[in-house]
Formats: sequence, structure tokens, C-alpha cells
Amino acid sequence: MSIEAVLFDADGVIQLPTVDWQATLATFIRPDQSADEFVLDLMASEGPSLAGKGDFREAMAEVLARWQVTTPLEELLVLWEQFAAVPEAIEVVQELRAAGVPSHLATNQQPYRRAIMNDQRDYGQWFDQSFYSCDLGVAKPDPAYFKTILTAIDQPPAAVLFVDDNPGNVAGAREAGLHAEVFHLSAGVPALRGLLHGYGLPVAADGPEQGEQG
Repeated sequence: MSIEAVLFDADGVIQLPTVDWQATLATFIRPDQSADEFVLDLMASEGPSLAGKGDFREAMAEVLARWQVTTPLEELLVLWEQFAAVPEAIEVVQELRAAGVPSHLATNQQPYRRAIMNDQRDYGQWFDQSFYSCDLGVAKPDPAYFKTILTAIDQPPAAVLFVDDNPGNVAGAREAGLHAEVFHLSAGVPALRGLLHGYGLPVAADGPEQGEQG
């Protein structure tokens, strides 16, 4: 069966952080505290809100209190805004859509970051549909996340390709029956083009000709 739709993860696939998260977070704790453990604690606190459960701000405030961080919550939240879409990756998505291949955003996000991506930066303009975990009530790598999307786009799993930088998420997609591949932007957008081309999808191997670019 040919690929009739493509799902793209966000972080690491179509967007990247614009600051060194861990180095920046380390400045908010005492020198005798572990930056690695602080980051893990923050990420763990984010988990429930990724599936639309709990309040991300409240969970984060609890972490800051536990680590005796005196910096106001709002100053740390700014870090969650420090990311940017990579134009060359978005260009690939637009090539697929122009060729008639529906391309969707499939990302784990809590409501705070979803609002930035969807409402403030209008990511929806680049995709046929956008599937945020906090809206679906279930997060990757749970196969139920992918099954919910399959129902929404009305496609069988064997007709859908999912691209994510997290091997665990790829495994979850494969368990749900989708084709799924690991890709991170550190490999370069040409590698993404090659991956898609390998599935017979209509993207140029090296990007559009110079004269075709708007």
C-alpha cells in the first residue's frame, strides 16, 4: 500500500530550540545542585499536562519550590518559547501538500506551548491538520495517540508514515501499525528528503530548483 498521508513530529523534526536549555536552566539553581536532575524533574512534571491532565504551571511551580528556585515562574516559562521552525523542513512539508499528499503535525505538547505554536505562531497554516497531545487526551508513544489520529484523517495505518526524532515514539507508531522512521534535524534536511523519497513520496531529492523558490 502506498503512503497516503505523513505525520510530522515538531521538536527535532520541524523545529529546534534557539537556546541551550540545560545550560540556561542550570543558572536558576544553586551550584551544588544537579542541572541534569533539575531538568528531569521539570520534564517529569510536564508529563500529565502533555495528555491534557493537570495544570502545567502549577506542576512547574511545585518543582521550583522543591528546588528552592527564587526566580519567578514567568521568567522560566520564557524558555518554553525559545524555539523556531526550520524553513527548509517546512518547505518539505509544503512540497508534499502541493503534490496532494496530506501532511499533518503530530506532536506532544502541553497547553502553554500549544498556544504558542498554534495560536501565536500559526503553525496550522503549514499542515492539513494539527494533532496536539494535550487536545487528544493521550500522548506519544501510546498507540492510542496514533489510532486517534488515524480515525481523524480516515486512513488505515499502513497508508500513513510517521516521522519523529524519538525512537520510543516511533516504536509506538509501529505498534499501532503505521510506517514510522526516526529522523532528527541534526542529520540535515536532505536526509529527511531521502527518507521520504524512499517511501515513494513526491519530494525533490535536493529541494526545489532555485527558480522555483518564492
